[in-house]
Amino acid sequence: MSLDFHVHPNINLAETLPTEFYRSETVFEALKEKVFLKTWQYVGHENLVPFAGFVHPFMYLENYVNEPLLLSKDHLNRINCISNVCTHRGNLVVHDSGQLSDLRCMYHGRRFSIDGTFKSMPEFEDAENFPRPCDNLKQFLVGTMEPFIFVGLKPSFDFDEIVKIMAKKIGFLPLLSFYEYKSRNKDYEVNCHWALYCDNYLEGFHIPFVHEDLNSVLDYGNYTTELHNYASLQIGYADEDEEVFNLPENHEDYGKHVAAYYFWVFPNMMFNFYPWGLSINIVSPISINKTKVSFITYVNDESKLDKGAGALLDKVEKEDEFVVEQVQKGVQSRFYSTGRFSPKREQGVHHFHRLLARFISSS
Repeated sequence: MSLDFHVHPNINLAETLPTEFYRSETVFEALKEKVFLKTWQYVGHENLVPFAGFVHPFMYLENYVNEPLLLSKDHLNRINCISNVCTHRGNLVVHDSGQLSDLRCMYHGRRFSIDGTFKSMPEFEDAENFPRPCDNLKQFLVGTMEPFIFVGLKPSFDFDEIVKIMAKKIGFLPLLSFYEYKSRNKDYEVNCHWALYCDNYLEGFHIPFVHEDLNSVLDYGNYTTELHNYASLQIGYADEDEEVFNLPENHEDYGKHVAAYYFWVFPNMMFNFYPWGLSINIVSPISINKTKVSFITYVNDESKLDKGAGALLDKVEKEDEFVVEQVQKGVQSRFYSTGRFSPKREQGVHHFHRLLARFISSS
């Protein structure tokens, strides 16, 4: 089938991606190379590699892309991301997190430095034109928004662009002081296409109809969406007596009652800042009709938990799940193909669909 999708740039005229985008296994598979290899993924907190010589193996988008990678911190305290696949016969090099002096493949003894540079190989004295650059472990790009680590395999944009967008709004927050609240971390398995879950996140249009509690603390009339090249921001405002950010005087939103900053980064990362801290949501495809959504919680002010827009996140998630699972069933219909966008309320969804159409249609 053709991967040539088009979404009109004018939201007043545009139609959504057609149902074949969500129903086609060919499209679902193509998204791995066309979208997920060309963007960035959240890996975790910098304490995954706390000091020089520490390594942390992980799978890039496990259950979907499944690329074996390795974070390491070298003697200059630089964080590296390298392939975890030995350049001899393809064995995984590191199996567990920990401190190592170098990397040694247990299959035939090939050694690499902590940054992936080839060091030695037994029984290769007679090999000609060896070692070559391809005998080093392949390196990948690392992006940081301290204290968080991101990795790009073949990214089409600079992660610093995303950091600058976020810093304008949340740069006043002491992110390095945020601590993980593991008891509130949770994975949800949702019976829908991953992009349908993102569609739902990217608009506040449904809030009055789906989220009664959230709607009671947000000022729906002033809910706004800001678009950027590879990201968008939804701002939830609240009444004066609700829990809101204490913004500094030099902040561009000073004087406004901001209850939440909802950042989305293409294609599948959400960073939801509340007065109490941060909820990171990572949307991971499992199959064409199954998605894992990971909620990772970092707290700055525990006294503000369970208040305002950042309260009852589990209840809000369950309400969202119900809706998107019904949409998943609906897009299987023989009699539905595309819909129109609300120019006032669905700018974020339109922006997302434009990016998906552009990436998947690229050569």
